[in-house]
Order: sequence, then C-alpha cells, then structure tokens
Amino acid sequence: MTEGTVRIDGNTLRLPGGVQVRFIRTLRLPETGTHELPPGLGEFPVRRVEDYPDTVPAAWRSRGGVMLPVYLREAMWLSFAGTSEPAALQVGVGKVCAVSGKPWSSRLTRDPQNYVVLPRQPWLDGINSGKGTVRQFVAVPLGLGATVEGQVTGEEVWGGVQLQSFPLNDGELAAWRDAERRKAQARREMPPAPGGYGTAMPMAAPAAPGAAPAPAGAPSRRSRGAAAMGLGVGGSMRQEVYRDDRPLGAWAEKPAGRVFVHLVTPPEWRRITGEAPPPSPVDRAAYTRAGLPWFDYYDQDAADLAPTDTLGKVRPVGDWLGDDHEPWQEPSPHQVKPLGDAPGKPVGDGDW
Repeated sequence: MTEGTVRIDGNTLRLPGGVQVRFIRTLRLPETGTHELPPGLGEFPVRRVEDYPDTVPAAWRSRGGVMLPVYLREAMWLSFAGTSEPAALQVGVGKVCAVSGKPWSSRLTRDPQNYVVLPRQPWLDGINSGKGTVRQFVAVPLGLGATVEGQVTGEEVWGGVQLQSFPLNDGELAAWRDAERRKAQARREMPPAPGGYGTAMPMAAPAAPGAAPAPAGAPSRRSRGAAAMGLGVGGSMRQEVYRDDRPLGAWAEKPAGRVFVHLVTPPEWRRITGEAPPPSPVDRAAYTRAGLPWFDYYDQDAADLAPTDTLGKVRPVGDWLGDDHEPWQEPSPHQVKPLGDAPGKPVGDGDW
C-alpha cells in the first residue's frame, strides 16, 4: 500500500500500517443497565465519496473519505480483526475523541490516552465510559444536540466518524518484526501437535445482504444537501478500552493515514449511489428468542483506561428522541459466550 493511502477491500477499510476496520451492524441495547456484548448482524456497505461526484454534497467532496448507510437510532461497532502489525488508532465521533473526550488531534497523547492499540483492542462498540464499560455508538441526525459532538462541544458541525492510524516508529517496528520472525521460526521447529482446533472470532460478522447495483441507464441526479448524521450513545456494555503498555515515544510522531467516514440515511444512500440500503435493524426480542449468541469478553492481562469526565457526562439519545417502546428480553445464561480469558480461577499444574 502506498504510504498515506487508505483503501476499501470489500467493506473493509485498510489504513497504512496494516490497520483494518469494518463497521458492523448490531442490536441496540436498552439505555439503562449494563449488558453483554451484542452480536454482529453483518457489515455496513462502504463506498468511496469520490465515486459519486454528481450526487454527494459539495462539503463531502471536500472532505473526501467514504460513506455508509445507517438508520435512525441504529447501533454499530468497529471491528479491527485482521490488523497485522501494532498500530495506534484514533477514533473520532464528530471530531471528538471516542477514547478521551478531547478535541480531535493530529498527535497521540497519553494523559489522557486518545487512541486504541491494535491488534490488542479487537473492537470498539462505543465511547469510553470507564470501569470496564463503553456506551454504545448509536446514529442520530445532526441538529438535535444528541450527538457526542453536540454534547461535548456545544456545536454539531462535522458528524460522521474519523479514523487516523499511527505505526510504530522505525526502530520499534524493526525490533517488533525481528521478534515476530524469531517466534515464527521457533513455531516451525516445534513438532506438530496431534490434531488441533481453530476458533473463529464470533463477532466477526458475515457480510450484510448485498446491495443492488444502480440500474443501467439510470437517470442522472444532481447533487444536493444530504441529511447529516452523527453518533450519539445508547446503552452501556461490558467492554474494556485498553491502556497502552508501550511508551508514547514508541509510536511515529505523524499519522500514516486518515479517513473521514460520512454517515448517510438510507433514502440518501439510495439517491446518491443508486443502491438499495441494507434492511432495517433486527428486532432485539426476536433475536434473543431465537437463541442466538451474545458475548462476554474478559482479558486478565489488560489494564482498562479510567473514565473521562467529558465522556462520562454524555447523555443517551433517548433523552432527545424518547423511548422507542421496543420490548427487551434478556438473553438466557446459555446464550452468553465467553471470549478471551476465562473469568474463573487459574488452573493449577502438577507433575505429569
């Protein structure tokens, strides 16, 4: 990949340094209580803004980047599966850092930490609310004041999602690659184990139903203003945002690449791209009644970032839009699948 270049591979964003980001559709949680990790329900389709110069708003053309369709109050999470080398990734919601609550910055900071560490952080479902929890990302229109951007800054100017990646500096990256080569060599020299098993990441969701391409000869549509969307917050879930265990100086001083992700309403998606948007979100009670899995992730070796006062004060979108009256049915214990380290006591070893 050319330095500084961001590409789309299917619905995956590939940032310089091997960073991979997918946007996953998911169930929206109730805004009260703390819940397990909701399942993935397929990927959001992602398209380049520059491929639709005649139909996207002029402001979007100037910002470039990509776009994806979201319904009002639809929830999402960001998957970082497939990221190949260590990277620091900044995640902004309306140019407010989703980790620290501080304004968007072109530099990494440690106090407070304004990035997640990949591939250590496998996903991010919402803004950092600390104490082992995040508040779920939920799409809302700009203009109500319900977005994280509106509540933190008092204005709603940017909307969308912003991503910016930093690799290790040259010395640290060379040392990491050398260590990985030694590990790989040691694995090759080990005798093969009898049998074996593999585990697929449960939250790496399958692709969403394909969108229909624009019909041949479709009439041209002139560009006009689109309903801008941003991210507010919904319910709370158990998820850690990991503290970086490297010194800040281990990372490059300048970002390797960045991308602006525009959020589009389904009608605007159809108008701009000529494609059908994904179907509306799945009913939560129906999903639970079907016995499909939820997830509980636990990692005993990681340190969670403390909550920030700024993000801790962000209110859920229901304070603006009201209760949607959608029934909630708790998953039964057998539906909750553990990921990462088991939360139980360590298993002792003996002579054998």
